Amino acid sequence: MTDIAKNLARVHERIEAAAKRAGRKAEEVRLVAVTKTVAAENIILAIQAGVKILGENYVQEAKKKIEDLGGQVAWHFIGHLQTNKAKMAARLFNLIHSVDRLDLVRELNKAGEQQGKIMPVLLQVNLSGETTKYGASEEEIFRLAEEVAALKAVVVEGLMTMPPYFENPEDSRPYFARLRKLGELLQRQKIQGIQMKELSMGMSSDFEVAIEEGATLIRVGTAIFGPRSYK
Repeated sequence: MTDIAKNLARVHERIEAAAKRAGRKAEEVRLVAVTKTVAAENIILAIQAGVKILGENYVQEAKKKIEDLGGQVAWHFIGHLQTNKAKMAARLFNLIHSVDRLDLVRELNKAGEQQGKIMPVLLQVNLSGETTKYGASEEEIFRLAEEVAALKAVVVEGLMTMPPYFENPEDSRPYFARLRKLGELLQRQKIQGIQMKELSMGMSSDFEVAIEEGATLIRVGTAIFGPRSYK
């Protein structure tokens, strides 16, 4: 068994334990293996070990990987998406986690109409107010959801957030709880075409806490592939 396969098995054990603590089923949580800067041969090992969803941060980097590896897995875009990359992203990805502004939504809608597809997205919320993080504010999310509801080729399936980095994962819990409550509030608004079935939250350092607070998608890279080199 490769190190990647061993790491992946350990991550699944942790998912199962966290789900059990929360009275949930492990099947309710989907693992997005984050492959930013990860070499193709290591991605192949992860796929062979059972990874079903890969998450990429950069459209251009993902394009080559998707062309090389084909449709063996689903591809999710999890990074900040530039408006001028919306057309390519709509073509390449099965789900975009990081939609946070109206001009991007409109470009994705235009791309979806041109490509004859409906683009599933998550709305990214900046709950910490950090200027270094992307995402709409809680107040802006309601307006954004209503704007998206009027479009034909984009559908909102849930929310995504990134809390500040903490040494203690428990410190992330209030942010995950707030995202879940925000999703519940949006669901109660009954905005036509807006679904709140997904909560994308939790990474290698805190995904267990995220699962306990309702995450349905966790974005895990380092715990599977080891520390990344950005050289």
